[in-house]
Amino acid sequence: MRSLRDIQQSHLPQVEAEMVRFITEHTSHETLKESMLYSIQAGGKRLRPLMLLAAVASFGKEITDGAYQIAAALEMVHTYSLIHDDLPAMDNDDLRRGKPTNHVAFGEAMAILAGDGLLTEAFHLMSLAQVDASPKILLLQQFSKLAGTSGMVAGQAADIQAEGQQLSIDEIAQIHQHKTGDLIAFAFVSGTVLAEQPEEVLLSVERFARQLGLAFQIRDDLLDATATTEELGKNTQRDQELAKSTYPALLGIDGARQALTQTLAAAQHEIDQLQTAVDFHPQLFAEFIEKFRL
Repeated sequence: MRSLRDIQQSHLPQVEAEMVRFITEHTSHETLKESMLYSIQAGGKRLRPLMLLAAVASFGKEITDGAYQIAAALEMVHTYSLIHDDLPAMDNDDLRRGKPTNHVAFGEAMAILAGDGLLTEAFHLMSLAQVDASPKILLLQQFSKLAGTSGMVAGQAADIQAEGQQLSIDEIAQIHQHKTGDLIAFAFVSGTVLAEQPEEVLLSVERFARQLGLAFQIRDDLLDATATTEELGKNTQRDQELAKSTYPALLGIDGARQALTQTLAAAQHEIDQLQTAVDFHPQLFAEFIEKFRL
């Protein structure tokens, strides 16, 4: 079974190329195109496409052009969300992935339009993906739900409204599950759909992804509180500046680390349950758990 590093080296370049190709071919305004490509090509871990492709491979299926296209659409939506998150009206950040944020480089209006363009073209790309009609419709429905007003956007809205308020751990977890966790859930579930797995496997994979998504955000909260700007490529201590309730703020650093450990253990439990599935190879899923440890 391949490692995540193998997938990064052998398959993520095709996802990168697909994003650039599609944006270039389907964007007629040159400055808008430049702004969209600026954020797409700014680097980043490409974690969500990696999760999608890893899910396909974990069930012994070939990674196809259709999988690259779905992964590219997912990363385009994630990138749009970062552009809008950084805007002055939201988190007001001037550094992303070690570079000036889109609105610093292109102005606020063009940054908004670049985000709008990435969001819209992501669905355009997914609609044209080389995937059979039935799974494609399911993926479009799930993508719309998890990226939209009952998913990621709802989480962003709740996050903004929560600034300056003292939230409970359950309330913070609910925000994280939508703002961060929903796209991570889509990544794993869509890869499992492309691998033609039955509903009971899809549900188990989603439970794993939900735990992993929460762990990702707890880890992100910890890094914001403990890492340097140079290490992360973005400004740190922003949660404290924006008066956001976070795991470290409520539980302390040690308590947040313990919550991270417990959440990763819950994700591992779901992997153990999945091992009864036909042709499931757990190595890649387990690698994500190791990646999220501190």
